[in-house]
Amino acid sequence: MGGVRLLIEFLVFGLFGCLCDAQWGSQAPMTPRPTRRIPGFTQAPMTPRPTHKIPGFTQAPVTPRPTHKIPGFTQAPVTPRPTQKEPTIVVETPTPKPNAVKVHCGESSVQFEVDMDLLGIGHLIQPSDINLGGCGPVGQHGSEVLLFETELHGCGSVLAMMDDALVYTFALNYQPNSIGATPIIRTSSAVVGLQCHYMRLHNVSSNALKPTWIPYHSTLSAEELLVFSMRLMADHWQLERGSNVFFLGDLINIEVSVVQANHMPLRVFVDTCVATLDSDMNAVPRYAFIENDGCLMDSKLTNSRSQFLSRVQDDKLQFQLDAFRFAQEARSAIYIFCHLKATAALAYSEGKACSFPPGKERWISASGNDQACSCCDTSCVLRKGRSVDSGAQYAGTAVLGPIVVQEAAKDVPESHSRVKADDRAEGPSEAMIIAGVMAAVGFVCMIVLGTLLVQRRYKPLVL
Repeated sequence: MGGVRLLIEFLVFGLFGCLCDAQWGSQAPMTPRPTRRIPGFTQAPMTPRPTHKIPGFTQAPVTPRPTHKIPGFTQAPVTPRPTQKEPTIVVETPTPKPNAVKVHCGESSVQFEVDMDLLGIGHLIQPSDINLGGCGPVGQHGSEVLLFETELHGCGSVLAMMDDALVYTFALNYQPNSIGATPIIRTSSAVVGLQCHYMRLHNVSSNALKPTWIPYHSTLSAEELLVFSMRLMADHWQLERGSNVFFLGDLINIEVSVVQANHMPLRVFVDTCVATLDSDMNAVPRYAFIENDGCLMDSKLTNSRSQFLSRVQDDKLQFQLDAFRFAQEARSAIYIFCHLKATAALAYSEGKACSFPPGKERWISASGNDQACSCCDTSCVLRKGRSVDSGAQYAGTAVLGPIVVQEAAKDVPESHSRVKADDRAEGPSEAMIIAGVMAAVGFVCMIVLGTLLVQRRYKPLVL
């Protein structure tokens, strides 16, 4: 609408110019006025007034004033003052001294020995200033060695599955506090990465696998070794998802599994899952979307599309989580912590995987045994006559994240198309206004030009 207003003002200005031209053109030409002569009077011609000169006075020309020089003095040329360069400061990252940490990787646990002179500068660290993924030292050997011990799945360990090995990575964090009652420190913070490598003795394919028993001496390193994993999957569930970015309205495909090594066939379950904004499962805010030993509460509490998929393999369990964000939080990265459980596949198990899909109005089991989900709305306890020892059970915690959930951008094209539709609706009215104004201006200009031509043709010439 602003463009139409500008065009109208331009046309009105042109009309005003036409009117001015017409008025100027219709004005009679000016004729020279005859001079009036007075009888007997003649005007003498004007002569230039002579310049007045003072006798004996002549003005000397102005010459430049000579510069005053001091004898025997020569001014040295001015040299530019050298710019002062700031000294280059080299920041050195503190690195632990060699052999300051010793690692002993066991079959199901790991031990660390940490030299208290960790940085090799002569200042001993305090036991309260160092931790292994949040776990403090369990003891002290002598006066200068700290001892740490944890299970392979504990103290914030991160598992990576290579082609021929399982790699557990730990982080030894040192963060010095002020010394005594003073506000000073004399050491720098440091992080030491520690790894334990375990050879994989046979492959686990996507098909059901019946383990082959091999001699004892070959399985010693993998005995009692059980690996839980949780990963994001693509839409077709065949490959791991390459991106961790989702939008509101997307479904997050998650697959949990257990690597059996030389164990008997196992069936995996998800007992509980919580989501937080930090890499700490106890952080606030937190959202527990799986509770009560395998009940996906998010599907009932929020009427979402979250659900467990039908189980096709005992050692794998897949579920979909409707993407969400925490209210009144600008942070978009979330972390998911799940407590997993594995039981013998041939034995009776109290484990379950239950969903409350929209439109069903009841709990559905991923294994087909819907009766096991009857306690999801109350509290699930072990049934009488059944014992936990009826089948071996193993438990562990898996972490997934960060998962970035952004606000949906799908409304932008709709609003854009709506604006375009409004523009099309306003288009004919603007065109009509422009056409009307141009017609009016053209009509007025024709009248003015016609009047001008008539006046010039019939107006007598005045000399």
